[in-house]
Amino acid sequence: MNVENYEAEAAVLGAVLLDGTLFKELEVEEEFFYHARHKRIYRAMKEAFDKGEFIDCVVTTTYLGEAINQVGGTVYLLKMTESVASTASMKHHERLILDAYRLRKSREYTMNYSKQPSEQQLELLISQLQTIREAGIVHQEKTTYDYLLEITDEIVAPPGEAKGCRSPYKHLDQMTGGIHRGDLLIVAARPSVGKTAFALNLAAGHCKNGGTSSIFSLEMGTKPLLKRMISSEGIIDAQKWKSMAFSSQDYEEAIKAIGFISDWNLYIFDTKRTLMDIRSTIRRKKYDDPDGNHLVIIDYLQLISPAGKRERRDLEVGEITRELKLLAIELDIPIVLLSQLSRGVEARQNKRPLMSDLRESGNIEQDADVIFLLYRDDYYNKNIEKNTMEVIISKQRNGPTGTVELAFLKEYGKFADKERSMQ
Repeated sequence: MNVENYEAEAAVLGAVLLDGTLFKELEVEEEFFYHARHKRIYRAMKEAFDKGEFIDCVVTTTYLGEAINQVGGTVYLLKMTESVASTASMKHHERLILDAYRLRKSREYTMNYSKQPSEQQLELLISQLQTIREAGIVHQEKTTYDYLLEITDEIVAPPGEAKGCRSPYKHLDQMTGGIHRGDLLIVAARPSVGKTAFALNLAAGHCKNGGTSSIFSLEMGTKPLLKRMISSEGIIDAQKWKSMAFSSQDYEEAIKAIGFISDWNLYIFDTKRTLMDIRSTIRRKKYDDPDGNHLVIIDYLQLISPAGKRERRDLEVGEITRELKLLAIELDIPIVLLSQLSRGVEARQNKRPLMSDLRESGNIEQDADVIFLLYRDDYYNKNIEKNTMEVIISKQRNGPTGTVELAFLKEYGKFADKERSMQ
């Protein structure tokens, strides 16, 4: 057994430097570290945390002060962050640190006893070994009874206090019960069908209900997304943004829409490309507003860079969807992940998508709680002006599958309930 475990200590500290919100989840304390430089770095992090600072390389360097040179300088801090493939492994590395600490202390106590053995020293040794065995153990905070009480509260809570968030669409909510916290929801479609518009409508609806929407856009910049939201809210033809040929009514409606949107708790991130950056940003938003009703939308799956390279793309996709699902559960928030469909749908006579049309579908199907497949007749037949989007619920872990029809005014990027829905 490694009684020092340098690599595990560096991995834990590096994970915290990458994602400062992880510090509050640490089970290890300063004394558990073996290496002096790691003890000092941890102490600087603790001082920053106690003062409400968000931990990163810059803040940790500031709190280290002159001691930064004793720990290897900022180069050493950056080296630790670069060695971390995924923060998801932090808990495993913590266990290694704790195991090494217990072994060191057990050896120390045993050697002290061997120098001066006696009945009294033996009792002390037994007590010390029992104490060290409990070091770092976090006992389960909630019992089965606690969870049953929570379920009871949910049953008797008024409908408006239901867990999760409503979508803007009555018929869709009737089939899904809304968007539930802890769920990973996939929205998939062929390019230009309307999945981004659908996601923006979900984000807007959530903000209107007092929630917080965080959109990670890997394909489109913040300004174009906001223009699309202004068009949807103000019922303005999106094509007019190209020529700026707005009518006086368009200007008036745009200004009103901008006023509404400016009051929303809406955050758009267009520079986050890696899974690690996305996870860290989501954690920080939750950390900054722990009681907020958060909804996360990521556009889209195939553009996310995984934490590490795999030999096959389907394994990389599996890592991404698995970590996002675990993050949704951990933070108790819903995550809506957009995805492209494969070209296989184009070869069929009936072009309504199936779950098997999802790219690298096996892992996506496994990790998703709900899968929406979007379909429009007029996408394939330009002579049809149906203005209808079919939302095909192909998977719902805790509910029925089926299809809901929504009105889709594509020139505005606007979705709305239709009078009748398909079951």
